[in-house]
Amino acid sequence: MKNFRPFVAALLAAGLPGLASAQATAPAAASSVVPAPPPPAIYDPAGRRDPFKNLLAGKDISERRVITGLSDLMIDEITIIGLVRNKGRFEAVLGMAAGFPMSAHEGDRFADGFVLSISDTQVVLRKTKERGVPLLKPKDIVREITSEER
Repeated sequence: MKNFRPFVAALLAAGLPGLASAQATAPAAASSVVPAPPPPAIYDPAGRRDPFKNLLAGKDISERRVITGLSDLMIDEITIIGLVRNKGRFEAVLGMAAGFPMSAHEGDRFADGFVLSISDTQVVLRKTKERGVPLLKPKDIVREITSEER
């Protein structure tokens, strides 16, 4: 152990001037090197959908829906084929998107509203939702049947 101490002392004495000079030159070399700016961020979906794309832009939500009754129809999708008076009440004969007729009475619900009233020449529909979001103020939509269509 006694022989080891002078060896370590000699090594430290010999290495200290070299360490001091290396430390003195290192900051000068580091300050002259400017780090390169990071590359711009690029999104690569690689088969996944883009999380920043607007999902409702340019698409109609009526695509790929199964329509089983009036509650699945939207007010914009129906056409009025005719009006019928049955037992003192009016019924509206509606044409669905596929062309199948259905009858509707006052109070019947759609996916985005309901039938407010039916008279001998018109049907008033109240729209309460727009694309699944409730409206603050409901809209009344009047669909009329002309004398030529009756």
